[in-house]
Amino acid sequence: MLSRLSRLFPDRFTLLLISTVTLASLFPCHGTTAVIFNHVADIAIALLFFLHGAKLSRGAILAGITHWRLHLLVMSLTFLFFPIVGLLLQPVLTPLVGPVIYQGILYLCCLPATVQSAIAFTSIAKGNVPAAVCSASASSLLGIFITPVLVSIVLSKGSGGAADLHGISKILLQLLFPFVLGHLLQPWIGGFVTKHKKVLGIVDRGSILLVVYTAFSAAVIEHLWQTVPLIALFGLLVACLVILGIVLSSSRLLSRSLGFPLPDEITIVFCGSKKSLVSGVPMAKVLFAGAHLGPILLPLMLFHQVQLMICAVLAQRYAKRATE
Repeated sequence: MLSRLSRLFPDRFTLLLISTVTLASLFPCHGTTAVIFNHVADIAIALLFFLHGAKLSRGAILAGITHWRLHLLVMSLTFLFFPIVGLLLQPVLTPLVGPVIYQGILYLCCLPATVQSAIAFTSIAKGNVPAAVCSASASSLLGIFITPVLVSIVLSKGSGGAADLHGISKILLQLLFPFVLGHLLQPWIGGFVTKHKKVLGIVDRGSILLVVYTAFSAAVIEHLWQTVPLIALFGLLVACLVILGIVLSSSRLLSRSLGFPLPDEITIVFCGSKKSLVSGVPMAKVLFAGAHLGPILLPLMLFHQVQLMICAVLAQRYAKRATE
């Protein structure tokens, strides 16, 4: 009982994120310090994608290709259904959060699926774990190409455009190149990276915290909290719950209507409904600049915690159903 309740509370990393935002609000970096922090964050992000490329084996990329119907549905939910939901709900949800933060919601809808937690929840729920590994990994990889294009299209339609196709070249240089380099070196360094998972975890979290600190520092200097009232933060929570609820329900209904067995349904639900904080923060730093980055990241950070709490409960229910 206590373990189930513990899943409803913020995890350690979420608490670190909250602490980082608080630190940036009280002691924002500026001037030369901000420039140095931004350069360090760029290096950390490049290292992050290099290590992810080194960690991902070619077997993981090729595995499960024959299960194409499942993967096609997951990719459609992630890169097609999510953005459509975001655009359709814009007239309803924008009054709750304001147009600037809703750009962050639209950006959130364009992101790839998360890898670690999608696989973890699939495993807890007794789903098809090999298919989850393949779908989540493919989503993360394809997101490097697809997300910048989606952001350009969706934000130009939904919010007047905050990113353009120029972001694709920046993504290729700053994110894809280190990823490909790491993957090419995978036969030689992959074992070392896998053996030292803690290093990858530190780079994961450290790079995100650096980006969040610099982003919110710039936003605070531009009076972020004076322009984002508390009621808008509550509205953002409502928006996250509505969007996640629609995608979770739709993914379950679609998987059942298409005749997928329960283990595959579980994989589709958890891989098709989650959005990656690890990929989203670095991409946002490349695609958006300055003070505008802070409001863009707010929906992603809140959605991250909401999806963890809701999916933790859902995974337990699936697990109980699978054992009945």
